[in-house]
Amino acid sequence: MSHASTTASTTTGTTASTTTGTAALAPSLVTAGGVAVGLFAAARLTGMAVVALAAWAAGRHPLTLLGRSWDSVWYLGIAAHGYGRTLYFRPDVIHSDLAFFPLYPALIRILTTVTPLSGAGAGLLVSWAAAAVAAAGIYAVGARLHGRAVGTVLVLLWGLLPHSVVLSMAYTEPVLTAFAAWSLYAVLAGNWLWAGALAALAGLSRPNGFAVAAAVLLAAGCAIHRSRGRVTHRLWTGAALAPLGWLAYVLWVGRRTGDPLGGYFGVQRLWGSRFDFGRGSLLFVRGLLLRGDRFVFPMALVIVATAVVLFALLLLDRAPLPLLAYTAVLLLIALGGSGFFESKPRFLLPAFPLLLPLARALVRTARARPWHASVVVAALAGLSFGYGAYLVVVAGTPL
Repeated sequence: MSHASTTASTTTGTTASTTTGTAALAPSLVTAGGVAVGLFAAARLTGMAVVALAAWAAGRHPLTLLGRSWDSVWYLGIAAHGYGRTLYFRPDVIHSDLAFFPLYPALIRILTTVTPLSGAGAGLLVSWAAAAVAAAGIYAVGARLHGRAVGTVLVLLWGLLPHSVVLSMAYTEPVLTAFAAWSLYAVLAGNWLWAGALAALAGLSRPNGFAVAAAVLLAAGCAIHRSRGRVTHRLWTGAALAPLGWLAYVLWVGRRTGDPLGGYFGVQRLWGSRFDFGRGSLLFVRGLLLRGDRFVFPMALVIVATAVVLFALLLLDRAPLPLLAYTAVLLLIALGGSGFFESKPRFLLPAFPLLLPLARALVRTARARPWHASVVVAALAGLSFGYGAYLVVVAGTPL
């Protein structure tokens, strides 16, 4: 027979132990996430150092290449002067800055207003900060699903992709990925208001930012179906918020061009970008295989093909529905869109869930054969740093 004092003492001890364990768990999670972000930062800083050496060897300035290349110039122009720049090449080739979504140039404009930074400097600072936030979010998603080791390796693999040099440039992919990763984490955690708000911001950052809203809406629809409509107002509000950023900009461009529903897509068509269910991509690949071309294009073809295989593995792993939906939309846009084939690997940079099967496999390898895993990581690092420097300094091909 237990005495009351003994029971009370045992209960108190258990409660204290649980509280202490929970309190100790939070700092350890933060520490583990910090290690992951630190590894990511080390990878990207090393990549930037290689770019700098290659740039100096070519007589060029590395920060200029990172901060003022290709699309970066358009974003800096919008940040400095607003929308209104158009370049006319042919009647069917007209490049308007309305093709570029507004969040990134708005952040640059704010930084240049409140700090002495130049536009390029502000753009790089926004991208670097967003990349760190994205790395933390990617770790959070990976750790929640498969543990801290997988979360850490997932972040490292993302930082060592062949096109990960873009994460160090004044481009919008880091911004989109930051909002996407934390929105998906919020969905997995059941925090619908945060999921919807972050999805709305993702939709303001890039055309393919709608993938985040699609993931939130699909997950919300499934939750409503499972509970037969008995859900909180937070879920309805989050679902309503998710597509607003993307829709608001598309409709604003439509109003400005005089075609409310089709104006934005008309702007994209004049850039040579349209969704044609992959016909343009197939024709490009056919020409590439028949005549051969520069190194960038075959490499892009290999990366896109690898992404398709990785998505199949993600399906076989039965990844959570929001991650599958988000990745599927990004992959569909990349595969189904024509024009700028060389940019498709960049469009897939935010599709970090594709790396989950590789991260899990690499963790298993590291536990069984640490040296084998080290060789794999070293090979990926060499490819990432070397190819990144080639893209920025040598290739002369739009990223």
